[in-house]
Amino acid sequence: MAVYGKTLRQIPSGIWVLGFVSMLMDISSEMIHSLLPLFMVTTLGTSVFAVGIIEGLAESIALIVKVFSGILSDHIGKRKNLAVFGYALGALTKPLFALASSSGMVLTARLLDRIGKGVRGAPRDALVADITPPHLRGAAFGLRQSLDTVGAFLGPLLAVALMLLWANDFRAVFWVAVIPGVLAVILLFFGIQEPERSQSEQRINPIQRKNLHRLTTSYWWVVTIGAIFMLARFSDAFLVLRGLQAGIPIALTPLVMVAMNLIYAVSAYPFGKLSDKVQHSWLLVSGLIVLIVADLVLAQSNHWSTVLVGVALWGIHMGMTQGLLAAMVADTAPADLRGTAYGFFNLMSGLAMLVASGLAGFVWDRFGAANTFYTGTAFCMLALIVLALKPDRPNATGMNKAIE
Repeated sequence: MAVYGKTLRQIPSGIWVLGFVSMLMDISSEMIHSLLPLFMVTTLGTSVFAVGIIEGLAESIALIVKVFSGILSDHIGKRKNLAVFGYALGALTKPLFALASSSGMVLTARLLDRIGKGVRGAPRDALVADITPPHLRGAAFGLRQSLDTVGAFLGPLLAVALMLLWANDFRAVFWVAVIPGVLAVILLFFGIQEPERSQSEQRINPIQRKNLHRLTTSYWWVVTIGAIFMLARFSDAFLVLRGLQAGIPIALTPLVMVAMNLIYAVSAYPFGKLSDKVQHSWLLVSGLIVLIVADLVLAQSNHWSTVLVGVALWGIHMGMTQGLLAAMVADTAPADLRGTAYGFFNLMSGLAMLVASGLAGFVWDRFGAANTFYTGTAFCMLALIVLALKPDRPNATGMNKAIE
């Protein structure tokens, strides 16, 4: 514990600000997203397949937009302004969910919200890497992810409390979600000072061939691994629907996300710190094994308690791998191309998310919920095979552990 405390004190204050900004926005988003699948299925009469398509489109558009915002942040040499714009767009879309009367309106609101997420994502991640010493990157990404995930379980908790208080009034809860979103924008605008970059780094065309060639094989290997991980882990909307199917009352189903994100929040920082000291492939393989067990438990579950066990394992997997993959991108990309590197990483992950969520919804409707999670297990096995075939060579920065 003393070692953890010493590391936390060394992490720059800007990482804490970015973490609390993420926490507030996640409270806002998860108050809505933890209820949205139920709102669409029970109030709007949307099919599970349509939920999968909407979720896949929404999450993938966020990841795809990151490639453009990342390139732009490298070109102009600034990260903060793009991040502020992205958070502001996300906050402004929250009222649209409360006003939605059809699945088309939900899709519009969801896409705009996720575009905001896409705009802010790559510049924010690059900003984390910019202001953190290399030997603390895993811990810094883990801390930001941990605070982000605190919001991801506080949001559903607030949603449950308000649903019970207001007799399952979805729209009233959606209106309340506007408040923390606005607070996140205010904190980011006033709470962080972007570090100055050297003159040579400020005006670069990231998509010139000579610059793209600086993104080495080691970096593209991380991109490939991230995309396959996304195929194995489809939208968490299906966890909520599995909880409803297992008999959890509508007002309490957000507790599924509370359980997952609580475990995620608790595990993200310790595993991030661990990634600074051990081979990354060890954590990636361990995370995949945990996800396989989670999928198998969820496939077999017919009671709410079993669902929560599977969801908790899912959260452990997230804590082991999400911050780690972000740190691996930073380790394998040149400093002045980090925004572009995160952008391409998330582009490929976004396309994989679209395929995974659409396939998950199709399998759920045609073959049942259990086979959805068995399909996830199959993609986990594919990821393990790809990791076993990893190239035995150092990465762009000479930090071998990023792909060892």
